[in-house]
Amino acid sequence: MGKKMQAARTKVEAKQYSLKDAAALVKQAAYAKFDESVDLAIRLGIDPKRSDQMVRGTTVLPHGSGKQVRVVVFAKGEKEQEAKAAGADHVGADDLIEKIKGGWMDFDQAISTPDLMGAVGKLGKVLGPRGLMPNPKTGTVTFEVGKAVAEIRKGRVEYKTEKAGIVQVSVGKVSFEANKLHDNASAILESVIKARPASVKGRYLRSATLSSTMGPGIKLDPVAIAKQWDA
Repeated sequence: MGKKMQAARTKVEAKQYSLKDAAALVKQAAYAKFDESVDLAIRLGIDPKRSDQMVRGTTVLPHGSGKQVRVVVFAKGEKEQEAKAAGADHVGADDLIEKIKGGWMDFDQAISTPDLMGAVGKLGKVLGPRGLMPNPKTGTVTFEVGKAVAEIRKGRVEYKTEKAGIVQVSVGKVSFEANKLHDNASAILESVIKARPASVKGRYLRSATLSSTMGPGIKLDPVAIAKQWDA
């Protein structure tokens, strides 16, 4: 462990912090020369092997993610023009599909109109493992392509539970003001809590940690967070 990491760890006590205090502390504990991302990790009391307990959704970060998101849209005709007007980086149909088949992957989010999903589905082996396949559950399969592009530009993020029942989402950058990190993290927590599957019994929100890319984890108070949204 380097001296900078050791110094950062001395700033974080072995206790649970309020989200407000953690948002301020994560900035103080960051030490890298680059603008680190700030990530929120949430451990849920679910059985990740059960499909009815999969937690997945989207929410718009009030202050954006701080990242430049490149968006492609599979659409044609009027919807193609709508996507371009909304600021999509690349828009197309068969031509775009062939380009991706050829190995082009310079994008971070993909949206498709429902009528093209039959063709887009052929990219499953390419887009699926990267988490880029459009999905109606996350609002990326829609005829409202302009709205979808605008929301992603404003900071809409996707989240879903991993194998260990953990949700991990970036809530901004260390350069963000503490209140903005707080607001973004709150938006994620509220959305995840409200997405609680009906089949989950017992304590749903087990733990939550806020950290910068290189900094130490700051434990949040899960009981106080759960009470905030009556979970």
